[in-house]
Amino acid sequence: MVRSFIVSLLLCSALSFAQEVNIIPQPVQVTRNTGNFVINTKTSLVVTSKEDKSTAAFLNKYLLDYYGFELPIVKKADKNSIKLKSGKHAEGLKSEGYSLKSDDKGVLINGNSPIDTFYGMQTLIQLLPVEKSNSLTIASVDVKDEPRFVYRGAMLDVGRHFFPVAFVKKYIDYLALHKMNYFHWHLTEDQGWRIEIKKYPKLTEIGSKRNGSIIGHYPGTGSDNTPEGGFYTQEEIKDIVKYASDRFITVIPEIEMPGHSSAAIAAYPQLSCFPEEKTQLSDKMISDRSKQELANGKTKIVQETWGVFTDVYAPTEYTFKFLEDVIDEVVTLFPSKYIHVGGDESPKDDWKRSEFCQKMIKEKGLKDEHELQSYFIQRMEKYINGKGRTLIGWDEILEGGLAPNAIVMSWRGEAGGITAARDKHQVIMTPGSHVYLDHSQTKNEKEVTIGGFTNLEKIYSYEPVPKELNEQEAKYVLGAQGNIWTEYMQNPAKVEYMIFPRLSALSEVLWSPKENKNWSEFQTKIETQKKRYSLWEANYFKEKE
Repeated sequence: MVRSFIVSLLLCSALSFAQEVNIIPQPVQVTRNTGNFVINTKTSLVVTSKEDKSTAAFLNKYLLDYYGFELPIVKKADKNSIKLKSGKHAEGLKSEGYSLKSDDKGVLINGNSPIDTFYGMQTLIQLLPVEKSNSLTIASVDVKDEPRFVYRGAMLDVGRHFFPVAFVKKYIDYLALHKMNYFHWHLTEDQGWRIEIKKYPKLTEIGSKRNGSIIGHYPGTGSDNTPEGGFYTQEEIKDIVKYASDRFITVIPEIEMPGHSSAAIAAYPQLSCFPEEKTQLSDKMISDRSKQELANGKTKIVQETWGVFTDVYAPTEYTFKFLEDVIDEVVTLFPSKYIHVGGDESPKDDWKRSEFCQKMIKEKGLKDEHELQSYFIQRMEKYINGKGRTLIGWDEILEGGLAPNAIVMSWRGEAGGITAARDKHQVIMTPGSHVYLDHSQTKNEKEVTIGGFTNLEKIYSYEPVPKELNEQEAKYVLGAQGNIWTEYMQNPAKVEYMIFPRLSALSEVLWSPKENKNWSEFQTKIETQKKRYSLWEANYFKEKE
C-alpha cells in the first residue's frame, strides 16, 4: 500500500513537470514551480481595465483560431482564471516589462501599462501546448521579464512584390507573437509604388504596375510577360495601422528618395533629370508590352528587373514639392514619429551629366554629388521635422554630411552605425551579414534567393552593439531589425519560409539579456516552436529538406 502510494506520488510529481517551458524570446527570469494549470472553456478571462481589452481580444482570437474556443471575459474571478492587470502595481519593472505567475488556480499577468501586459500575454501563449485541444495544460511558473532593446523591428518590402492586406496583417501578428514592436513597411520601389497618394493619382494608376518580371535569378533569362501590381488604398492603410496599434506595433512607412524611384518617375517623368530619355532596360529582359510602349513613344516605364538604376529624382523644386505633398498625406496615415526616406543606392551618374545639378552644386557651394544628396536629404528632413516627425535613412545618408536629427539604419555592415553613434546619432543596426532574411538558409538552398548565406545560428549569434563602441556610444544603439526584400518572394508562403525559424532567433537577440542567450538551449526550444508554426499553418524552413 505504501509502495503504491509512493509510485503514485512520483507519477504525479513527474506529470506536474511534464509541461515543458520553452519560451522564445527567453525571459529575464523564469522559475518552474510544482504543478500545472488547465485552461478550458470554463476558465474566465479577467479584465478590469479598458486598456487591456485589445490584449484580451488577441488572446481570445488566438485560442479560437488554434484551439477552437474562447474564454468568457469577466471583471472578477477568484480561481480558474487568467487575470490581466495593467496599472502602477508592477514594482521593479522597466518600460515594457511584466510579471507572470501561473499555479493550479490560474494565471496573473501584471504590467505597469497595457503594452507590458500584452507582452506577458505573449509569454502565456508560449506556455500553451502545440497540439490542438479544448483543455490546455500549462506549467506553473514565475516570470519576470523586460526587453533589452527599445527598437525590435522587421521590414517587409512590398515594392518588388505586392502582398494583400490579409497577409500584411498576418505578418504583423507574427511580429507581435515574437514581442517585436516596429513594422518597417517598404512601400515604394523601382518596381512598384504601393501607397495611394490622392494628389498624384498616376502613382498608383501607372507606378503600381509593371508589365513583367525577370525569369530566374538576376540578371535573369528573360521576361515572364506577366503583369504584376497592386497598391494599398488610404483606407486600407488606416486599417492596417490600427490593426498594428492594437498589437502595440508602430508602422514606419518608407518612401524612397532620391534613388529607387523608377516607379514614381514612370508616373511623372518630370521628376527625372532627363524626362525625355527612355528608361534603360535590357532588350532580353524586357516584356513584350514594354517594348511596344517604348516603340510607340513612351519614355518611362516601371522597372521589370532587380538592381540599381541611374534614373533618380532630380533635385528640382518640382521634385521637392512633389515629395512634400507625398509626405503631407503620409503623415496623416501614419502616427509613427519616424518616417523612413531610404537614401540608399542612389547612383550619381545622371546628376553628374545634368547641367541643372552641376549648376546647383556650384550655386550652393557643395563639393560634389554626395554633398548634393546630403542637401537633398537635409532639406527633406527639415520638412519632416516640421511635421513633428523624425527621419530615418539607410547608412548612405552619412555620405556628404548627415542630416542633423536623422536616425541611421546601418545595413552595409556596422561601419555606418558606428560612425553615427560616435557622432551622437541614434542607430538601428540591420547589417546584411546577419539580419537579412532574404539570404539563403543553407548552402544548398533549394529555393531561389538573392544569395548569401545566413542560417539560424548566424542570426542567433548577432550582437547589435558593436564592440567598437564604448559604454556611452552604445546608448545610441536603439536596437536592430530583420529585413525581408522580396525580389524572389512572390507569395506569402515564400515569405513565411524565409522568416521562419529565423525570426524567432532574431526576437531573442533583441529581447533577451545578452547573458541569457544560450545557443544549445535555443536549439531545443526552436523544435517546440516549429510545432507551433505548424499549428499556425505557417510555412517554414526545415533543416533536413
